Order: sequence, then structure tokens, then C-alpha cells
Amino acid sequence: MRIDIPHSWPRTEADAIAIQDRLRGLVDRVGPGPREPRLVAGLDVAYAEDSNRVAAAVVVLDARTLEVVERATAVGDATFPYVPGLFAFRELPVLVEALTRLESVPELLLCDGQGLAHPRRFGLACHLGVLTGIAAAGVAKTTFVGDYDAAALGPRRGAGVPLVDGGETVGRALRTRDGVKPVYVSTGHGIDLDTACRHVLALAPRYRLPQTTRLADRLSRDVLRAAR
Repeated sequence: MRIDIPHSWPRTEADAIAIQDRLRGLVDRVGPGPREPRLVAGLDVAYAEDSNRVAAAVVVLDARTLEVVERATAVGDATFPYVPGLFAFRELPVLVEALTRLESVPELLLCDGQGLAHPRRFGLACHLGVLTGIAAAGVAKTTFVGDYDAAALGPRRGAGVPLVDGGETVGRALRTRDGVKPVYVSTGHGIDLDTACRHVLALAPRYRLPQTTRLADRLSRDVLRAAR
């Protein structure tokens, strides 16, 4: 894959916020996104505990069989500090490097993180979607912004309730297994929330997290361990 980055990687918090503000207007919130994608990709980053070393992994799956089609990885150092709301700038450089090593082009990117469920409505999934032009969504284990009515969330797989921040629906708490804590889906770019949630459920037939996330998480940890 070829990815053209329309900005340099920021060094300061102010520069990073300016980039998010500038690119936010490019986000396609309408979609609807791919109805029946052939290839979907999961993306994740692992962090070393004793250094700034990071490893990114992209795992491309056949959306029908959930079999792995391709893997790509990259290792580097996170140069941007940890700042809530700007966490994407610690991960984007290595994620983009890993994506450029793919020979296939997925039709949907699923990030372990946020999309619109972000203080400036421009989380990692939004940024990746704008940079690549590929439909993207975030599938998070925890909420970052927003609240949802836990009492209204049904106990069965497929149940969902809106994740709301400042009166705006920014995602959905989605139960992927009966009686198990939900995941938090937020659209990033080029896909609507119903379509994103449908794909997340299809990619999570047995576990709480979609297979894209599970495999990318495992690969990123393995690559980081080998690099150390």
C-alpha cells in the first residue's frame, strides 16, 4: 500500500492538536462503508515497559472465513509523549509503516482504539481512515469519552446502546457475547455505525474481541518480544 502523509509528525501538543483540527473536516461520517468486504484488517501496537520501543502489527483477514491473508509489522520508537487525546501520534508512525508493507489492500480497517469517540472527534480510526482513504472504525475495550445506559443494554449478543458525549452519539456499546462486557465501537471514516457494528459482530463469532483485534494484538506482542 502507498500512503501519502499530508503532515509531518508533530513534536508538540499544540502542533498535534492543529493537525487533528485540520484533518477532522476530511472525515466521512456518512459512509455507508463496505457492505460485504472481502478483506478486513486489524491494527494494534505493543509497547515496551522499560523504553519507548513500540511494535505495530496489521493482520488482514478474509472476511468470510476469518483466515489470515497477510501480515505486516514494523518496529520503532514512540517519539511523541503520552497526552490523552493525542495518543494516536505515538502509534501512527509505526502503523503507517506496517500498512505500507502490505501487498493487499483491505476494504476495512479496525483499530484497537477510538474513532469519533474522542474529545475532538478525531481518534486513531479517523486519522487512519483519512490518511489511507479506507473505511475505518475503532473497537475499544474501554470508553474514553461518553456515557451509555448500561441498564438498557440487553444481555444477549448483538445488543447495543448509544455511546453519547455532549449530547452527540459518538459510538455504541456493543455486546459481542452473551452476558459479557461490551466493546465500544465508534466510526472512524467512510462507514456508518450500523455497518461497523455488523462487521464487528461478524468478526467476533466466539470471543469478546473481534478476530482482527485478537490476532493483531498477539502479533504485535510477539514482534516486540523478538525485537528486544
